[in-house]
Amino acid sequence: MRILFVRHGEPDYAHDCLTPLGAVQAKAAAERLSREGIERIYTSPMGRAMATARETADRLGMEPETLDFMHELYWGSTDGTPVFSDGHPWNIADELARQGWDLTDKSWPEHPFFRNNRVTEEAAKVARGIDGWLASLGYIREGPYYRCEREDDRQLTVALFSHGGSSSAAIARILNLPFPYVCALFHMPFTSVTAIRLDRHPGSVHSPVLELTGDSRHIEGLTV
Repeated sequence: MRILFVRHGEPDYAHDCLTPLGAVQAKAAAERLSREGIERIYTSPMGRAMATARETADRLGMEPETLDFMHELYWGSTDGTPVFSDGHPWNIADELARQGWDLTDKSWPEHPFFRNNRVTEEAAKVARGIDGWLASLGYIREGPYYRCEREDDRQLTVALFSHGGSSSAAIARILNLPFPYVCALFHMPFTSVTAIRLDRHPGSVHSPVLELTGDSRHIEGLTV
């Protein structure tokens, strides 16, 4: 199975929708994605992701399914104690790198920047949600890997429209990478496509394969 993670187009965050440029980007993404053989479309429940998904869904004649756990992550102090950069995970990742802290350290939830940061539990919710979603598609997590329990070996391609934060948390879980490391490592422009492939052979247990990350060539030079 191939999972295409697609970030939403340029947003109007205040109204949770797309800007005029974001709408143009969503159309360009739909054109690019129409050649991927997508059979199912999933989306975050937030407006900017749903609007981006709708362009591809309409082009392919599909109806998106909403995954509530893929809403954008929230961050900030859980107890009123100040947290660096108000808990913003990308700023934290940059600061940890500046300090020389190992971003691949899996004990990151215990770091002072994350211990009382709402984003830590938000990322954990996405991790739990993504495993449940993959199980519904025939992929059962076993330790750091996934067992294929599909009935046939036909390649299935799905698209998941969401956000920089929730996509990072989902990808971190699937690829067994610490969430702050993925925030630093994966930069996802608007409507960019990141592709992960899971083995399609029934009974197989394999590590997922990262095929593509942050591909936004389809929106290069776009204006309104």
